[in-house]
Amino acid sequence: MAPEPLSSLDELARALRCLPGVGPKAAQRMALHLLQHDRDGARNLAQALTQATQAVRHCERCNTFTEDAVCALCRSPRRDAALLCVVETPADLAMVEQTLSYSGMYFVLMGRLSPLDGVGPRDIGLDRLQARVAAGEVQEVILATNFTNEGEATAHYIAEMLRPRGIKVSRIARGVPLGGELEYVDAGTISQALLERRNL
Repeated sequence: MAPEPLSSLDELARALRCLPGVGPKAAQRMALHLLQHDRDGARNLAQALTQATQAVRHCERCNTFTEDAVCALCRSPRRDAALLCVVETPADLAMVEQTLSYSGMYFVLMGRLSPLDGVGPRDIGLDRLQARVAAGEVQEVILATNFTNEGEATAHYIAEMLRPRGIKVSRIARGVPLGGELEYVDAGTISQALLERRNL
């Protein structure tokens, strides 16, 4: 006997569970709230999600999210092309930008090395990073991956990968708490960590 199909309410709650930190009960509460108190908000949310999934793509240079082929940061003539800050996610890029203490370029990995999860160098675009450095503009790569085991392993791997190229490779200082993730650290701490970066 085939199971009964899910109702629209159940489908909505199940769809909301894809959000980080949202379990079954929270998803059900959100679904009920949207339908009971904010149907216009629900329609706006659905429209914004549809538009974003169709329009947003990866920047051809730095790999962050953008609606253009090349993002505004990569197009800016005020950025220092000799500095390249490597971060794990667009959220990490946004946090570094909020410090107002960095004026170079970025490369967003969209992840980190994690052999146990099957994530290797190609999965996080290290071939693209290497090609960007090989182009000759970059003089220093600042590794701003998170201070998790995977983030540290990723930073070490990138440093070893770039060492033969003879460019300066530095790591943000440990102003960021051990085990912390940039997305959740205050801008002052990240700013201090950038100022006190060290060579690897």
